[in-house]
Amino acid sequence: MKKHIPNSITLMNLLSGVAGIVSAMNGHWQWAFWLMISGAGFDFFDGMVARLLKVSGPMGKELDSLADMITFGVLPSIMMYKILLSNELIYNYWIVGGVSIIPLLAFLIAAFSALRLAKFNIDERQTSSFIGLPTPANALFIGSLSLAIHKICPCSTFHAFIISPYFLIPLILLLSYLLVAELPLFALKFKNLSWKENKIRYLFIATSIVLLIIFYQWMYMAILIIIPLYILMSLGNNTLSKTEK
Repeated sequence: MKKHIPNSITLMNLLSGVAGIVSAMNGHWQWAFWLMISGAGFDFFDGMVARLLKVSGPMGKELDSLADMITFGVLPSIMMYKILLSNELIYNYWIVGGVSIIPLLAFLIAAFSALRLAKFNIDERQTSSFIGLPTPANALFIGSLSLAIHKICPCSTFHAFIISPYFLIPLILLLSYLLVAELPLFALKFKNLSWKENKIRYLFIATSIVLLIIFYQWMYMAILIIIPLYILMSLGNNTLSKTEK
């Protein structure tokens, strides 16, 4: 019986993603965002529970990737597609057979998320760290951006910037690249509680907590800062590690 518990948690991740897709397609952005957050929670706990119960196996690994593809691949693509589709400047720019082509670029995120997940499953280097941006981090950034676009006053300069095609289209290309880039990023996996070995993790967690407290009413704004901060801290940590060697 206990061997089915982690897989059940993984399926809750998948169901969160499916419900998030339905919410996004119907314009319920806040529901879509929180369903993505809940999917990330289930994704975090399924592996932990599997290790605690000592029931880890290949089926769980494959099921986890399939669930992640829905919640952190398809759902953020749908969110970005809807954002691009709602922008008249983008929608009316390039239409073929009555279909606006530019918004379809959003599905590059799903394609590169699939590549990222496939690479992760066969890459033995990614046991204690990541190579490329993890799909949950990428998805949460897009989910937070979509919520910010629909929450921030349309009259603001910041809203005009984040809804602009000159920001969104390069962002899609950049995030797609980061998913599969040969870029070492630290993982929040602790082998021990040593400050020396986990300094970057402690600093990141502490900074993230402070940002979440500051933006407690606007979690999406905190996440929009935390994900780029995660990448920058990883780059800094990589440079520091090379210098020490």
